Amino acid sequence: MTQEKDLHASNGYIMLFVFLLLFFGSIIGFIILNNAWFILGIIISLFILPGLILVNPNGSRVLLLFGDYKGTVKKNGLFWVNPFYTKKKISLRARNFDSERLKVNDKLGNPVMISTILVWRVRDTYKASFDVDNYENFVVVQTDAAVRKLASLYPYDNFADEGLDEDITLRSSVNEVSDALEKELEERLNIAGIEVLEARIGYLAYANEIASAMLKRQQATAIVAARHKIVQGAVGMVEMALHQLSEKNLVDLDAERRAAMVSNLMVVLCSDKDATPVVNAGTLNH
Repeated sequence: MTQEKDLHASNGYIMLFVFLLLFFGSIIGFIILNNAWFILGIIISLFILPGLILVNPNGSRVLLLFGDYKGTVKKNGLFWVNPFYTKKKISLRARNFDSERLKVNDKLGNPVMISTILVWRVRDTYKASFDVDNYENFVVVQTDAAVRKLASLYPYDNFADEGLDEDITLRSSVNEVSDALEKELEERLNIAGIEVLEARIGYLAYANEIASAMLKRQQATAIVAARHKIVQGAVGMVEMALHQLSEKNLVDLDAERRAAMVSNLMVVLCSDKDATPVVNAGTLNH
């Protein structure tokens, strides 16, 4: 037997009634009739009692007879099985696991702190009981290993100065990273009969020793990107101004004056401070 097998147990309510009837009937009979044969009835009733098992919703009982796997009872209710069976209780409910924050290196070698939130449950009670030593500890260890591997596959962020062309990063590609983590965990936990319901990154940040430097780097990258947009917009506005002045013949500008006008407009449009106007009361040459 290398896979889970459903075991159909006997009705426990009938055997409970038999136990109560036999146990108390034997006691009353022994007291009234003082016959030693009623002691045998008490012993038989006590033999019936260990065979009663109660299976709660989303619960199960794995049954073994002297080391031989006989099956798993998953149906809810009160049942009776062979009293010599060894009964192991395994919950089939969904469980949450919030891993510890691990210090790992991303694809670029930067140390990051990362943790994961895993929702899982036992799918195959045979694998969970006999293919691994401790399936709960197995989930913890394999989750940490999967997170370490995942962090090494992707950069924390996509910086232009690194020359990267990565579409997926740990910080911005939440759905893609979660899907990759879930797939990795499914492959690792399948040996223990564990079903992965959900896996996602719970915490992500640079390690303390580089957090301050990386924050400045992100700020610098954001400033450069903003300046790039400003310059692009300013060039378009200057081009539009020169084109309209030329079309409407409002003023005739030679190359030198055109260059001066372009310079002034670029300074005004690209400056991070408000421009101070200067009123020229003379001619364009003064």
